[in-house]
Amino acid sequence: MIAVPPGTVTLTDRRTRYSWRVELAPFRLSAVPVTQYWYARLTGERPSTARGDELPVEGVSWWDAVRFCNALSEQAGLKPAYRVDSPAELAEWDTAADGYRLPTEAEWEYACRAGSSGPRYGELDEIAWYRDNSAERIHPVAGKRANAWGFYDMLGNSWDWCWDLYDPAVYGSYRVLRGGGWSDAHWSCRASVRRRSHPSFRIDDVGFRLARTSSGSVPLDGN
Repeated sequence: MIAVPPGTVTLTDRRTRYSWRVELAPFRLSAVPVTQYWYARLTGERPSTARGDELPVEGVSWWDAVRFCNALSEQAGLKPAYRVDSPAELAEWDTAADGYRLPTEAEWEYACRAGSSGPRYGELDEIAWYRDNSAERIHPVAGKRANAWGFYDMLGNSWDWCWDLYDPAVYGSYRVLRGGGWSDAHWSCRASVRRRSHPSFRIDDVGFRLARTSSGSVPLDGN
C-alpha cells in the first residue's frame, strides 16, 4: 500500500452545485484495485463477468467489499474496521481500528489528484481504459500510466466503491462510486465525478480498492 500524506481536498457535487472542503490525515491506499486473484484467494469466490487473475474484481456490491475488508483484516491479525449487522443491513466504521477499509470519497479524490488540479492527472488515453479505447471490456490492472503518487486505474477500467453515503436525505443508503469505468464516456472519467448506487448493487464495471488508517502497514502482494 502507498502512504498518502496529509492534506486538504475540495469536493463538488454537480447535481446540487455544492462544494465542501475536507482536511485529511495521513492514510494508505492500494496502488491498484483489488484483483480477481486477490479476491478469490481470500473468499474462494469469483463473481466477475470477465475472468482473469489480474483483472479488477467486479460484480461485487458495497457489502461484498466491506466484508472483504473485514476478512482481510482478520487474516492479517488486524482489528476489523467495520461492525456489520447483516440482517439489518447496517455497518459502522470503527475509526480507531487498524484494519483494511474502503477509502472515503475525500481520500479517494485526494489520492486520484496526487497534487494535480485539473480534471485528470494526465492525458486520458495514457492513464485510463474508457469507452473510446477499451474495446468494450475490462483490462488488467496497471496497464496504463500511474499518477504522480503511484496509483493506477484511478480513472477508468472499474469504478471504486467508497465508504460514504451519497446524499442520505435524498437517496437513503446509496453509497458513493468514484473513477469511471471501461464503458464510460470521457466526461465520466474525471477526478471530481461522483456517482451513487445502492449498496447491494453488482455490475461488471464496479469494484473497489483498499485503504488503511496510517498506523503502520502490512504489505500484501505488493498492493
